[in-house]
Amino acid sequence: MFQVSEAWESAYPGAAVGALALRDVTNPEHHIALDQRKEALEQALRARWAGQDRKAMSALSTMQSYNAYYARFRKTYHVLLQLESVALKGQPLPRAAALVEAMFMAELKNQLLTAGHDVAALDLPVTVDIATGHESYVTLSGKEQALTAGDMYMRDGQDVISSIIYGPDRRTAISPATQRVLFTVYAPAGIVLSLIREHLDDIRDNVLLVAPEATVEMSQVYEARSVE
Repeated sequence: MFQVSEAWESAYPGAAVGALALRDVTNPEHHIALDQRKEALEQALRARWAGQDRKAMSALSTMQSYNAYYARFRKTYHVLLQLESVALKGQPLPRAAALVEAMFMAELKNQLLTAGHDVAALDLPVTVDIATGHESYVTLSGKEQALTAGDMYMRDGQDVISSIIYGPDRRTAISPATQRVLFTVYAPAGIVLSLIREHLDDIRDNVLLVAPEATVEMSQVYEARSVE
């Protein structure tokens, strides 16, 4: 279901990716228990960051790793901006269907960049690779986007499904009909593997809150130059 390329391993030693696949999931527009967990997370983040600022958030080791990666492409890590919005400005987490909210919640809690895909739309396996700059795909917003050379990206047997800089694709997006889901995590060098595993577990727990009959097909962390 999931593999890494030699080019990725060579280009980003110390980087890692995570993959979590579940079957028999449901994706309701709203779920009361998940909404309650989301509100608790928002409150916890506001308490944690009360009286602080973006500079303090940027000092987190996770943020430092992502900021260093994004700076290579003259970009700002969007999860930092989302955390600032929720924790410092009192904005709610973006409203989405349950599977996407389950991912957003863990992403904000752990600061790890994550994408979600409908397995039924994938041409497996998914491969982690490094962009040459000649690849392009249709992003979630419907825009045709060329990849930037050097950016980490993932592809299936048909096309690009996500990149760090430009996000997930439209073709394999989670939908109301999704029954098998794959969540993928990009982690530049400096992110400890135990945090990626914890992050995958958080997503799993959020999904099981919504779909208690769901089962885990795989939960794996891959580090450049080694596979766990």
